[in-house]
Amino acid sequence: MKIANLIAPLAAMTLLAACGSEQELRDRSAEPMVDGESIYATEEGRDTHSYANPLEARVTHVSLDLNADFEERRMVGTATLDLVLAEDAEEVVLDSKGLEIREVVNGEGEALRWEMGEDSGDVHGAPLTIALDGAEQVKITYASAPGAAALQWLEPEQTEGGEEPFLFSQGQAILNRSWIPTQDSPGIRQTWDARITAPEGIRVVMSAEMLTPEGELIDDQPGRRAFRFRMDEPIAPYLIAIAAGDLAFQELGDRSGVYAEPSMLAAAASEFEDIEEMITAAEQLYGEYRWGRYDLLVLPSAFPFGGMENPRLTFVTPTILAGDKSLVSLVAHELAHSWSGNLVTNATWNDFWLNEGFTVYFENRIMEAVYGREQAEMLADLGWADMMADIEALGGLESPDTRLHLDLEGRNPDDGMTDIAYEKGAVFLRTIEETVGRARFDAWLRDYFDRNAFRPQTSAGLIADMRANLFEGDEADEIGIEQWIYEPGLPENAVHVQSNRFRAVDHAIQNFAESGEVTVINWPEWTTQERLRFLNGLPREMDEDRLTALEETFALNVARNSEIRFAWLRLAIANRYDDARDSVERFLLSMGRRKFVAPLFEALMAAGDWGQPFARRIYREARPRYHAITTGTVDETVPLSDG
Repeated sequence: MKIANLIAPLAAMTLLAACGSEQELRDRSAEPMVDGESIYATEEGRDTHSYANPLEARVTHVSLDLNADFEERRMVGTATLDLVLAEDAEEVVLDSKGLEIREVVNGEGEALRWEMGEDSGDVHGAPLTIALDGAEQVKITYASAPGAAALQWLEPEQTEGGEEPFLFSQGQAILNRSWIPTQDSPGIRQTWDARITAPEGIRVVMSAEMLTPEGELIDDQPGRRAFRFRMDEPIAPYLIAIAAGDLAFQELGDRSGVYAEPSMLAAAASEFEDIEEMITAAEQLYGEYRWGRYDLLVLPSAFPFGGMENPRLTFVTPTILAGDKSLVSLVAHELAHSWSGNLVTNATWNDFWLNEGFTVYFENRIMEAVYGREQAEMLADLGWADMMADIEALGGLESPDTRLHLDLEGRNPDDGMTDIAYEKGAVFLRTIEETVGRARFDAWLRDYFDRNAFRPQTSAGLIADMRANLFEGDEADEIGIEQWIYEPGLPENAVHVQSNRFRAVDHAIQNFAESGEVTVINWPEWTTQERLRFLNGLPREMDEDRLTALEETFALNVARNSEIRFAWLRLAIANRYDDARDSVERFLLSMGRRKFVAPLFEALMAAGDWGQPFARRIYREARPRYHAITTGTVDETVPLSDG
């Protein structure tokens, strides 16, 4: 196999026609190289969570033509894959999970031999191996399974409007293989297009340019519309995303807007009205926004994450609609992913921190630019507290899972999605910023995004880039960048951004813990971040009188702000506070966001006879409403079969 000949002539001609100039072809489709070696051949570039062999055959483009079957809860149709091949390539290996393969043909419609390997029994699924016989394009006719992990099919009553069903996908980390047969590795970037048909009354949106926003009538399928999409930039396959339901749209600016169910649209538009200012601030920091539009989609409450940075169309949870913009840092985070994560992507899930650590740092800089330094400092200080709590939960500073670069072979890549990747990664970058100065760091980071645009990255690649383009003299060794990335714990030089405003809050925590007097709490004047600092800083053991005083004074059981409600309920459950039981039940039945749901069930199960029967009863009712990502975590905590 001659890797130098990876791009076969016909594939090169096809890509050249699609992408433009010969230079663009090299930039977009040439195999990523590290020090003259294919990134896929390097130790850090080999993806153990994919069956693909990109050194032999690599997917460069995916073309989907699918029917969204709401009755059967399946995506049914075809995926046509364009490939680049090594000189002696004989087969292409794709990732799949539960897919029903019906036919595989080449670009001329001739049948190709294929074999579905044994399913791993876990999230990795099974390899789909196709004998190429020289084919540089394969067309797969297939259907997803009704229980495809990436897809959540909601009944009308599970939506805000209650009239139409709803569908959404969540592909990260390796779930898109459950509805798209492709090489499901973040390092194998692919352009794509799609034609999706859905019933009348259902609007389809995807993470791409929307070519037919209102859909097209289909002559031979009365009662259905077809929606077409195109993504010309090569992206990581986990970023292919779809949603479909009763959706309305409102412009927020020249290149931004929000989709939501009609009853939620006005509230969403008000909450996100600063998005154009955020985009401008981000561009001033680190360069041009390269994805055209930046729209948001507010999903039903079953969505398992706070947000997902799907290109051109960020998916967000309705739990951030606090009514006062106090939780919009999440939007700043997803916007920042347009550079860190979407533009420059971790090559494998062992380096998830390359996506999230950079994004948390960038998010904080956007918040500082738009809302001021005090706000940014409070957010960073809360992040530090989250990191320290995660370090403790992982077993302390010696735990190998406190490393930035992880070894997740044989594990679910979701195991690496902890606050270590997010917050320790951001602290690492702040430590570098303080060492070299903000001006030099910003100049390097802006150029870093340009140099590595639309390419995968590894920790080793980042270190090489920093040593070549950022550090002077012995700065890299003085900071200890290898220690930060490859060793567990938290180095002594870690920069902890501390908020001056939290000093008064910490004083109030001490006073209330000692006296129980709510008069020492300046709740009405505090921001959401100060309130969170207070609730999370209170002793975990509190008497009923103090808990009642807090709840009755500040109406915490019915708090509209989801972060405040969550912090309060964790405290209430830890103290087996009966007056919060109804609030716990309503909260857990009203949403599926894993960040909130999983810790509350864990707290209930830790509360013995007070919490365990309660947890099982709620989970039996709530489980059908949750996405597979959420149930995959909670199932390990609440064993329904035991009771």
